[in-house]
Amino acid sequence: MSILGLDIGGANIKAADDSGRAMSRAFPIWKTPERLSAELVSLLGDFPQTEHIAVTMTAELADCFDTKSDGVHFILTSIESSCRAIDSIKAGVSVAVWTTSGCFLSIDDARLQPMLVAAANWNALATWCGRLVPNGASLLIDIGTTTTDIIPMVDGKIEAIGRTDPERLRTGELSYSGVRRTPVYGLANAVPVETTCAAISAKSFSPQYSPLAAELFATTLDIYLLLGDIAPNPADRDTANGMPATVNAAHQRLARMLCCDREDVSLENAVSIARFLAEVQRHRLAGALDRVARRLPGLCQHIVVSGSGSFLARRLVAECRFTKAGRVISLDHHLSPELSESACAYAVARLLADKASGSLVPV
Repeated sequence: MSILGLDIGGANIKAADDSGRAMSRAFPIWKTPERLSAELVSLLGDFPQTEHIAVTMTAELADCFDTKSDGVHFILTSIESSCRAIDSIKAGVSVAVWTTSGCFLSIDDARLQPMLVAAANWNALATWCGRLVPNGASLLIDIGTTTTDIIPMVDGKIEAIGRTDPERLRTGELSYSGVRRTPVYGLANAVPVETTCAAISAKSFSPQYSPLAAELFATTLDIYLLLGDIAPNPADRDTANGMPATVNAAHQRLARMLCCDREDVSLENAVSIARFLAEVQRHRLAGALDRVARRLPGLCQHIVVSGSGSFLARRLVAECRFTKAGRVISLDHHLSPELSESACAYAVARLLADKASGSLVPV
């Protein structure tokens, strides 16, 4: 039996099967929602052995949909259309949709309860990760391209206060801060600037801080490219300006935040600015981690970290007084970097495999 997990997000579609193969595709759904079905057809074609599909989603929040319910219905319909396009339904492929109540629904039943289906991927990941840490107080920290989830668990069971995104935002269990897509102006409105900024020093004026443009010139991807935490990829153009994900291009994008370019701001100064912005993000996420971790019954014994921002999660854990003595399980090491990045898709695939074998227990 081959099971494919799909995590359909607002900016990326992630897929992983229960055998451990994974991939992630950039797909900003708000730009071309009508292309979702075709994109899924293409992706499903890369997993031709699929017999069952397990689905979770967050794309329903995209502003191309009037309501989240509308978004859920649209995504479910797109999944059905993509299956029909590759003749999957005739071949007997089934689709199961994960919910925040910790169980699967059919597509028809999911349509009747769209708010249980909306933004349920964190729950799937935490449910599966709970099996890695079945005893004691634990945390899951998943830092992705756009968001950070910090989920408390006790004896392998989810102990989150929030279930919906609005609730989770208020509790600190969800932060809209990630390592690739977060706009730089969402972190700070000013940065320290040295006199190596030629545009400033030319007028013999070197303020301690320079305001940043409130424009989408650069994102956190540029910060971590400049700091060496994310490897350059010239083929990746999912950036603020559509230019490559390279250090030189990141230098240019970050300089734009000061209304400059790389002729005005040296690479050394750009790296210094990136380091400052990374510290701002780390400080904010550390506050959320403290807030969630202090609710655990005692010191945190295990911390599972996943996502494309696992490197940042490990730093947060090492610095937090509630977690620094705990055992860290990094999914990029425990599984693979690809599976860690697509961890929610892999989790939902494994959960459906467990359900098929009769071992799935609802949260």
